[in-house]
Amino acid sequence: MKTFSNSNARSPQDASSRSAEARKAGQTAVFAGGGSDVLQLVKERIVQPDVIVNLKTMANLNQVTTSAAGVAIGGQTTLDTISRHDSLRKDYTVLAEAAGSAATPQIRNVGTIAGNVCQRPWCWYYRNGFQCYKNGGNQCFSFAGENQFHAIFGGGPSYIVHPSDTAPALVALGATFTVVGPGGERRVPASDFFVLPRLNSAHENVLADDELLASIDLPAARAGTRSRYHKVMDRETWTHAVVSAAVVLEMDQEVCRSARIVLGGVAPIPWRLPEVERMLTGQRITEDLAAKASEASVTGARALSKNAYKIPLTRGVVRRAILEARG
Repeated sequence: MKTFSNSNARSPQDASSRSAEARKAGQTAVFAGGGSDVLQLVKERIVQPDVIVNLKTMANLNQVTTSAAGVAIGGQTTLDTISRHDSLRKDYTVLAEAAGSAATPQIRNVGTIAGNVCQRPWCWYYRNGFQCYKNGGNQCFSFAGENQFHAIFGGGPSYIVHPSDTAPALVALGATFTVVGPGGERRVPASDFFVLPRLNSAHENVLADDELLASIDLPAARAGTRSRYHKVMDRETWTHAVVSAAVVLEMDQEVCRSARIVLGGVAPIPWRLPEVERMLTGQRITEDLAAKASEASVTGARALSKNAYKIPLTRGVVRRAILEARG
């Protein structure tokens, strides 16, 4: 492992400045909050930093704050804290469930919401140093290779899937991200934060060099809102979603006033289903309607050689999540 130095940041602006100063000096800098993914990337020699900017030393960014306007979540808040927070479990169930399903209890105790949202792909070609699109190469080895867990939506030129559990929930909840960098602060809707490979094959989100995700804002929960997160894994120990669905329904008794449905594990970004949302809006959520919505959820899916099983699995996950959210 390459020798590197540690730099303790006092604030998001300070962290950004420390990273920018390292780059100006010709050094490579990375941010580390919980640090679990960064450590793995360093061990695998995918990143070889000269400086690790430590975000755990920043004050007041590891809290959940509720108000009449909604909920503010500091980027360094742990997944365990989010999964156990009473207000989130009650009014933003989909996020609490997503956070509680990530990784293992040990990782949830240190892993942060910002780190979970911004983690890099877990494609075995990328993680094992192949010169693929994500590693600066010019091909995706999974396309004709081992693609059992790769994308059925939005793929090309890379067929990675976004590994975050919390990202689909945050998109479904209409969250807004506060990003801090050398140019100051900017606010980005969660739905605009993630980037398809065809737009940028090297990155999974809109963060520029020396920018970091500082905090997340959730709008106030509306009356009648119900939400659930359902996830299928290939094994119960530490792993990522093969398919997941984040469902947020705003209900008026048995009638759905509005719906947001976002898939995980099937695309390079959290994959929203606007057509399915329109099918549910203004309708009673019945078993029959949920079945029809599940069929529509795979419209446009394109399987690779070894992941066609994800199509019927997606149908089942969407149907179950809709019915669970209905209550």
